[in-house]
Amino acid sequence: MSTEDGYTRPSRRLAAILAADIAGYSTLMGADEARTVQDLKGHQAAILPMISQFGGRIIDTAGDGVLAEFNSVANAVECAVAIQNTMRSRNAETEADRKMQYRIGINLGDVIYDDSRIYGDGINIAARLESLAEPGEICVSSKVYEDVRGKIDLRYDDIGEQQLKNIAQSVRCYRVSGNRRSASLVGDPKILALPDKPSIAVLPFTDLSGDPDQEYFGDGIAEDILTDLAKLSWLFVIARNSSFTFRGKAVDVRLVSRELGVRYVLEGSVRRAGNRIRATGQLIDATTGAHVWASRYDRDLWDIFAVQDEITAAIATAIAPAIINAERQRVLAKSPDRLDAWEAYQRGMWHFSKGSDNFQIARDFFQGL
Repeated sequence: MSTEDGYTRPSRRLAAILAADIAGYSTLMGADEARTVQDLKGHQAAILPMISQFGGRIIDTAGDGVLAEFNSVANAVECAVAIQNTMRSRNAETEADRKMQYRIGINLGDVIYDDSRIYGDGINIAARLESLAEPGEICVSSKVYEDVRGKIDLRYDDIGEQQLKNIAQSVRCYRVSGNRRSASLVGDPKILALPDKPSIAVLPFTDLSGDPDQEYFGDGIAEDILTDLAKLSWLFVIARNSSFTFRGKAVDVRLVSRELGVRYVLEGSVRRAGNRIRATGQLIDATTGAHVWASRYDRDLWDIFAVQDEITAAIATAIAPAIINAERQRVLAKSPDRLDAWEAYQRGMWHFSKGSDNFQIARDFFQGL
């Protein structure tokens, strides 16, 4: 629209903007460029049609990113949840170091538009929210939260006012889990407190062979790992009858953390092909969703029970030092006046390992136990 002085006023509209990209995409490209491009195209073929199915319009798909707009805020959030659930299923049979996980940000804002593109802070905020999201999760602005909280039954974590890069005003943000509260909670939804020492739940290993008669192998590995870890006095291990309630379910590790009161979750899979067996395991800090350790084991199936024992021993042996290292890194980031006894011990041991110049510092932490 032109004004009397000849100035053309830009066309504006209110829109829900969805911005997404692949977490760690550059690392994946550096490891295997051809496979990464092939995998990305396969994932895009599955998720891009969802945007139009939920009433959205794709604005850009440069590189690993996706930018889309929706007339409905609820549709934008529903689409994001569908994308994350689809990606979770597609990643189920993928090696831990090759998984592709989207981070998604959604904002409701005023945008300037022309025949092909949209512009403005409404888009920039969505992009900044995407960078705040954990891999596999969704982050939304308070405007989106206010619009959908009574319409879509999801878990919303208030992460407070965030000063987003190149955005003048701070934005209140909410982290959204892709699991619906009513469908995902098992039994009493009460959140259990973490114990005063490292804690872990070992989930049943998923059998990817498609043969129900082979499930015993994955169960056997998980049970034996539980037995080995239970021998560590410094580690709190959730019993089998609790952790195995998640068998056959699409697991949100943060839900496991809240329901079982654990910091770490070990999950894995087994696949049999002819006389070969492949087992994968990944250790996750379930309070943050961060991967602590992952490995893959390929073995000839010359004696199934011997192979089971070998894989179990390898995983159990690797987990203990991985947890100890993760705990030390975690407590180093905390202020000394907020440490519990276990954390003070780990902080002291870290200083002790640095040599005689740090012995006095280590002693101070040990005396505070």
